[in-house]
Amino acid sequence: MIPATATRVSEATDDQVNAQISQEMERNIACCAAGGGPAIRRRLEELDREWDIERTLELNAATIGLTSLILGTTVSRKWLLLTGTVLAFLTQHAVQGWCPPVPIFRRLGFRTETEINEERYALKALRGDFHLAADGNQSSNHRDEVTNVLEAVRR
Repeated sequence: MIPATATRVSEATDDQVNAQISQEMERNIACCAAGGGPAIRRRLEELDREWDIERTLELNAATIGLTSLILGTTVSRKWLLLTGTVLAFLTQHAVQGWCPPVPIFRRLGFRTETEINEERYALKALRGDFHLAADGNQSSNHRDEVTNVLEAVRR
């Protein structure tokens, strides 16, 4: 069965690596909570610039593919096999969420867009962006809001 787009990379990633990524996110949130509004604002700006794994894989594949195409036309046609291999791996990634560079990039800390957004929403909840509860009453406990947002995003 083909996994859901939002979860295919994390499902294809080693549980220990997923746990490390999650722990790093929780540390970032805790650090921002201690630093208050300015720290949250800075972290949100960093998240806006963070490259997700898809963007990283696209650049990786494009760089290898273009290099092998140039080498295939100028040095030896055998280099074109590398272009074909890269395209096959991209297809595999699109369907399964895995290809050979994924474990390397995940261990380097590259996250999925969903994981980045999870941190973003938790920080916004911590900052009070979702301060009004569904019934219109003000929520007094931001920690509960952050927990609720994280649980909702993870579902």
